[in-house]
Amino acid sequence: MRFCISGNGAMANAHLKAIKAIAGSEVTVLQSRTQEGTQKVASEYGVPVALTNFEEAVNRADVDAVIITGPTQVHADQAEIAMRAGKHVLIEIPMCDSVADAERIVRVQQETGVTAMAGHVRRFNPSHQLMNHKLRNEGVFLQQMQAHTHFFRRTNMNALGQPRSWVDHLLWHHACHTVDLFSYQTGEEISVVSAVQGPYHPELKIAMDMGIIMQTPKGSICVLSLSFNDEGPIGSPYRYICDKGTWVSFYDDLTDGFGAKLDLSGVAPSMNGFENQDREFIAAIEGKRAPNCSVANALATMKVLGKIEDMLLANDPK
Repeated sequence: MRFCISGNGAMANAHLKAIKAIAGSEVTVLQSRTQEGTQKVASEYGVPVALTNFEEAVNRADVDAVIITGPTQVHADQAEIAMRAGKHVLIEIPMCDSVADAERIVRVQQETGVTAMAGHVRRFNPSHQLMNHKLRNEGVFLQQMQAHTHFFRRTNMNALGQPRSWVDHLLWHHACHTVDLFSYQTGEEISVVSAVQGPYHPELKIAMDMGIIMQTPKGSICVLSLSFNDEGPIGSPYRYICDKGTWVSFYDDLTDGFGAKLDLSGVAPSMNGFENQDREFIAAIEGKRAPNCSVANALATMKVLGKIEDMLLANDPK
């Protein structure tokens, strides 16, 4: 499987490392906005071709599939270009920042018949995979998921501490992880949702704090706190409060409610969620089947985010 990766930031680096660990797969082209930055990252990972033009990159004969990791605002257009070029696509979270664009992505996938996947990596972290098994196969009921996604980000920087050319967003990017994971783990669509947000940052023009509460038809609830104002360690822990125990997931680690670590060896092919996700993408392409978290499957999450956005805008005092 030969890949073009679009973007050269933190998520592009995560996929470059993941693909390098998967036998029979390689990144043949790296494409991003500036030639200097693209060439630098391409050289670090041994990618032979570095380009700045997206259409030129995806239309190359040595590209079978495209992983889109650039600014959220270009995801939908790039995904459509790649799919209409006959290339399979994995779109980093979020696949776009509007319900209309999400529906367009799904429509184009159905028209072209290529494999198209949304990059919701939480589904593929070994910690969440083990919890999925407990919830689906061991009769464990999720009473409450508590999650917080906290950063200290007063300037427009990415996870590598580099300046961004676009502005991140608590709802469409960071809440997307939890909205999707909550629905995926319970096996239900979210039926009730409520949300509030704090003041907008004067320069970034986004809310810096947000709170979201969700519920499924069977009664599971999720309480999500998001903040760009928290001075402390960066992270997104998830606390699963269940009828038969409590577990805490932090990326690829899992503990019980008291902090004792669980052995996750053998749960997934890799201890790296990105590698597991990319392996699923490749397996779906090769098996000519829909991947776990196809764009069609991810559409329900995008609709919940759209509902939350409408709610927040309606309650915005401005």
